[in-house]
Amino acid sequence: MNFKHLGLMFDCSRNAVLNVETVKKYIDLSKKLKFNTLMLYTEDTYEVNNQPYFGYLRGRYSKRELKEIDAYAIKNGIELIPCIQTLAHLNSIVRWKEYQDYTDIDDILLAGDEHTYKLIEDIFATLEECFTSRKVNIGMDEAHLVGLGKYLDKHGYQDRFDILLNHLKKVDEIAQKHGFEPLMWSDMFFRLANSGNYYAENITFDKKVIDMVPKDVGLIYWEYSATDSKHYDNMFKAHKQFNNETWFAGGLWCWNGFAPRNNFTIETLKACMPSVAENGIENVIFTLWGDDGKECSNLAVLPSMYYASCLARGIEDENEIKKGYLREFGIEFDDFLLLDLPNTIDNQLNNSNREKFMFYNDCFCGIFDCILKDDFTPKFNECAEKLAKFCDNKEYGYLFRHYKALCEFLQIKYTIGKRTRNAYRKNDLKTLESLAKREYTEMPLKLEEFYKTFKELWFFENKPFGFDVQEIRIGGLEKRIESCRQRLLDYCSGKISKIEELEEDILPEFSDEYSYFNKWVRNVTVNVISHGV
Repeated sequence: MNFKHLGLMFDCSRNAVLNVETVKKYIDLSKKLKFNTLMLYTEDTYEVNNQPYFGYLRGRYSKRELKEIDAYAIKNGIELIPCIQTLAHLNSIVRWKEYQDYTDIDDILLAGDEHTYKLIEDIFATLEECFTSRKVNIGMDEAHLVGLGKYLDKHGYQDRFDILLNHLKKVDEIAQKHGFEPLMWSDMFFRLANSGNYYAENITFDKKVIDMVPKDVGLIYWEYSATDSKHYDNMFKAHKQFNNETWFAGGLWCWNGFAPRNNFTIETLKACMPSVAENGIENVIFTLWGDDGKECSNLAVLPSMYYASCLARGIEDENEIKKGYLREFGIEFDDFLLLDLPNTIDNQLNNSNREKFMFYNDCFCGIFDCILKDDFTPKFNECAEKLAKFCDNKEYGYLFRHYKALCEFLQIKYTIGKRTRNAYRKNDLKTLESLAKREYTEMPLKLEEFYKTFKELWFFENKPFGFDVQEIRIGGLEKRIESCRQRLLDYCSGKISKIEELEEDILPEFSDEYSYFNKWVRNVTVNVISHGV
């Protein structure tokens, strides 16, 4: 396969902003993998002229840093393409009063407003100053409620296709003024034509819509989960209705919990890359998102990066791929895949993230206790032992230490809520006291070790900004465990007559097969944490 653009996109907007040295390492890695393109997804995490609150206290890249990264990329034959947002996904700026007057709704800018285009003008002036590439990813994805907030109040209900397309034309004009050719995620065209759904068979677009899309705008079809090549074929066919260059964005799963999903990613790669070739797609990026706080290291999906590189170069033989991986990185491919272990404890080859939602599942009000049927304690022990063999690896040991600590914590935490409730319902004071004095006492120690390895990982790869969120979450979990421990002891000693949370039944809100839940704010409690900022 011959590609105009082939490379990686790293999410630097969900709290973890890669430090400059780490970006340079990924540029070096991109060169090794025969990639020629790199994107840093930055919603507001970059300096913008005349916009002091844009990325304020978020670890934004300074213009000096962007120029340094760009120069290093060019030196190594990598095109650094700016990857921004010009409509939605700007939730971190709308908290500031400066932007609230021209926010439509939620995280969506107010289309048609002069202040919106002044901001976008400042953005492009900054990009022109800092980047050599004349390509730019302008985002514009997942603006589900565009035109239904302040826009609706000001203008009444308008055709939402027209709102989107008129905004796109204005952004395109600004981009062209500064010498850029835009790309954008394509989903909004599909959602507006298909009752909010992106993926559909045999979808057709009105000629009016097709004609209104500027022809210089590349459309990026993104798909991260499909394991059937026909699905990709159908979507590429739908994109060809537009007379625009089609890009494809696959996903290297490192964004739905602490652990990576290399095995699942590889299944998606086996499906998408043949379709990419069959449909003559010449521009491909592999995304590494950071949803809900960026808990997983990008480097944890190194096997997925290498596998994608091999498929792009026409290398499909598993043995050849594994031999090449050992030659390039000095560690066996299958040994690196051990980092997947915490999320495959239930033998699910999918994008399961039980290791995250059971990590935070409350000891007394654990809404996920209803899905637990088996005791995975022995399996977590086995996982920790396997990972321990590579903890001293000079290059990658910090990753193995981190996931070993995760397994050692989950060995106790995974089923603690169910065990506690069962003993309480049986009025088994002996077991409750034992749990309080052993498991509830040991958990904070294991959690502290996990925290230390997480902090080591974060500060090695990222700027410090954003880790405060992890400390708040982990610190809150530690205090909650201690509170539950003390109340168990109080109950066993007769100091209190009951534990009200354990009197409640855990309802089957989630099915036994439920495996993906990646929102801490909804996982950790059913009580109100925030109604917004």
